[in-house]
Amino acid sequence: MEDFDDVVQEFLVESYENLDQLDQDLVALERDPTARDRLASVFRTIHTIKGTSGFLAFAKLEQVTHAGESLLARLRDGAQVLDRRGADVLLRVVDIVRALLAQIERDGQEGEMDIRSVIVEVEACITGEGAPAPLPAADSAAKAESKSETEPAKSEASAPAETPAEPVADAPAAVDTPAAAPTADAAKTADAAPMEEPASRRGVADTSVRVDVELLDKLMRLVGELVLTRNQMVRATEHNGDHTLSRAAQRLNIITSELQEGVMKTRMQPISHLWSKLPRVVRDLSNSLGRQVRLELEGAETELDRSLLEAVKDPLTHLVRNAVDHGLEAPEDRVKAGKPAEGTLTLRAYHEHGHVVVEVADDGKGVDPKLIGATAVKRGLLTETQVAAMDPDDVLRLVFRPGFSTAAKVSNVSGRGVGMDVVRTNLEAIGGAVDLRSVVGKGTTWRLTIPLTLAIVQALIVESGGERYVLPQMSVRELVSVEGQTSARIEYVSGAPVCRLRGRLLPLVRLNEALGGPAERPEENGEAIYIAVLNGEGHEFGLVVDRVLTTEEVVVKPLASHLKDVGCYAGATILGDGRVSLILDVLALARNAHLGSAERAAAAAAALAEAAAALRGESRDRLLVTRVSDRRVAIPLSMVTRLEEFPVTAIERVGSREVVQYRGAILPLLRLSGLLGSWSEDVSDTVPAVVYSSGGHSVALAVDGILDIVDDTAPHGPADGDGLSGSTVIDDKVTELLDMRRAIMAADPDFDLPEYETPDYLVEAS
Repeated sequence: MEDFDDVVQEFLVESYENLDQLDQDLVALERDPTARDRLASVFRTIHTIKGTSGFLAFAKLEQVTHAGESLLARLRDGAQVLDRRGADVLLRVVDIVRALLAQIERDGQEGEMDIRSVIVEVEACITGEGAPAPLPAADSAAKAESKSETEPAKSEASAPAETPAEPVADAPAAVDTPAAAPTADAAKTADAAPMEEPASRRGVADTSVRVDVELLDKLMRLVGELVLTRNQMVRATEHNGDHTLSRAAQRLNIITSELQEGVMKTRMQPISHLWSKLPRVVRDLSNSLGRQVRLELEGAETELDRSLLEAVKDPLTHLVRNAVDHGLEAPEDRVKAGKPAEGTLTLRAYHEHGHVVVEVADDGKGVDPKLIGATAVKRGLLTETQVAAMDPDDVLRLVFRPGFSTAAKVSNVSGRGVGMDVVRTNLEAIGGAVDLRSVVGKGTTWRLTIPLTLAIVQALIVESGGERYVLPQMSVRELVSVEGQTSARIEYVSGAPVCRLRGRLLPLVRLNEALGGPAERPEENGEAIYIAVLNGEGHEFGLVVDRVLTTEEVVVKPLASHLKDVGCYAGATILGDGRVSLILDVLALARNAHLGSAERAAAAAAALAEAAAALRGESRDRLLVTRVSDRRVAIPLSMVTRLEEFPVTAIERVGSREVVQYRGAILPLLRLSGLLGSWSEDVSDTVPAVVYSSGGHSVALAVDGILDIVDDTAPHGPADGDGLSGSTVIDDKVTELLDMRRAIMAADPDFDLPEYETPDYLVEAS
């Protein structure tokens, strides 16, 4: 059976189970032919076997079940009443179907079995040809005796020769039926079966067992309790000198892990179960909308916990419908855009970092951030100033806001604004996330990140304010230790803490304050703090904790009702030392801190503008210290609008200049190493850049690294080279001062610079 297709195996298992039930139902139906529900159930079962047989091209099986279905249809419609003869014929059909299934199981084919005789019997039963007069129940014994005399082959086949038959007259009428004994054709079929097979050979129906879902859930809960006990046992033996107990704990650890893995596998199902209905959805929807769509499925064998499959079903269906309705263009529009008339919708599933990723990608028109921003302003969700201060990715994420829709009119497919926010809410409820990536004119990709299971997770144990908390490890990107004067110091921008980490500003959330504790800043006293870099709401942020303790496999327990409204916790667990610990909800922490929200982006932009204006009014400037090849170059912070990091693959050339696509525009990019005559040999995948914007235009100045932000307090010396305006001493190292006007004009000669006042330090230097 190893070479059998999975669909055929499943068909055989279900058919064997259905046949066993049919035997019982037909015998009971013979006692009470008026049981309409049972008759309807028998009809549906035969019809199901027939339909699947036709799909799998088992012609003989389809013909036999079709004949049985025809007789059952007459019984269901009241055109005929089930009598003894009808029951005999239907049970004969069941026997032949079972024999055909056995043949398919052995050889993968139906073989040369003769099915014509049973089909003739069914047709004769329908037409009434050769039908005996119905007998009352009291005459059943005489009838059975008569049939035993006229059909010796059946009697001989029903029992071994050395075993005398039971007196038929004493048997109940319900079982006094020749169908209990195989017919001559069935005996012929049995003789044709290979007799040399060992008795221990298991059929396909014996290799699988249907288990109630509640039992699986109970087993999962028990395994969870066993994992907790295992953790406590292992923790207790760590400080115990008993080697025998230690070995037993290690053995318990191994067995528990294997048991846990086995039970979890019983709950796993391929995502193809979820995808099975989507081809029909795409077909019907594309026809109704006048689209031509080809659906491609990749990774259908990827497995997921069955409870999560149910939770993802509705969000995935909505994304597919949205892609056909909003993403893919009409055939004539695609042809005008130089695309094939037929659009492609791809569903892709794969494992990544301990969870399952499902992508819904189309090659349609894409999502335009400008349209999203204009719709947000029109609907009063944001102001134009707030939208202008946001990154394109942040603008795209506005589609997840409640009530947001770009549809021009409400239809039975879309337009009510109740879709994407429900998609995100449903995924976040199971610890997942959804993200959007789109290129105008090329297509859109929706990325769903789903945990493998909700019951047992790998976790990071941290401490804050004297209490222990659990962070799901799938949300942790890295750990950073901040001690005293390091390159990763905590600073404050408009009152909000940030950490400069490898040339980028990382927003911070202090766990103690987020949970309502006192505001403390231990780093100001020289104490070490730890930052867990997490991913929430599509953005990375740092969670400041007091200590990082250990990693541990924890069992997720539901929260009590009075704790659910707190909004910062996803559950609770029992640690290896027996202490109860709360599991932090990373997404809730990000939302509560307004990370990545439009309001925070607008506030940051306003704070930056205010700070720049204040700095321009001072006699001294703050400086952004960068690395250009092997030189230290400082840039006035007041001339810095934004720090960016562009992938090398995103840098393109227009003539002799380098450019990069940025916020829907083409941004000129100048490498300062080229301007200053110090060509860099940096081969990293990304390029740090300083962006300066004014009057609706921007330029990017590429550097090799961002080093620091400092107050300009040292005296300045003269410049030595094109593109420089002076020099100074920062951290006991000579640092050159960039001539921003020269750099900007080198990047874009057409840049309309505002009136530029020479800073005081340049006057002093001259």
